[in-house]
Amino acid sequence: MKIYKGRPQDSSHIIQPEEDAVYDFLEKLGIEFQTLIHPAAFTMEECEKVRREIGIPFFKNLFLTNKQQTQFYLLITPHDKQFKTKYLSSQIGCSRLSFASPKHMKDLLNILPGAVSPMGLIHDKQKRIKFLIDKDLSKVDVYACHPCVNTASIILSFSDLISKVIPATDHMVTWVELPSGE
Repeated sequence: MKIYKGRPQDSSHIIQPEEDAVYDFLEKLGIEFQTLIHPAAFTMEECEKVRREIGIPFFKNLFLTNKQQTQFYLLITPHDKQFKTKYLSSQIGCSRLSFASPKHMKDLLNILPGAVSPMGLIHDKQKRIKFLIDKDLSKVDVYACHPCVNTASIILSFSDLISKVIPATDHMVTWVELPSGE
């Protein structure tokens, strides 16, 4: 694994177009970030290895939809919190939530499974996705997520994510409260 200040600067990591768009977006906003290049991380266990390398908490980024597949939600929650749709459904007024399909991920976020990230909101030009964050993350200082590919992770301040990145995508943050356990 190798870490860079900003975008990766050598040819050992081939930057994909959707990843390059994220770096361009962050640089245009003047956001300071680091990039960790790592083996593809598809599972929570693989993400845990990356988290240990950078020494910060990691999160679940869940892409959800209603039964009719007409409403879409991107939820960030602590990685160790069990997710049950009934608690979220009641808060957002949407019954029967489920995980969105890989096709919707690609069409709306320009992301494939294993790389879900709020950085994908830069591709949601029609503003079809509602961005949700678990209130337990309100005190987080540093945030890491994939730059639309799962072979890299970007590290930035959570404050920059909330106050600069998300508003620049023309999305709003909706805070939700999910229980820690039953």
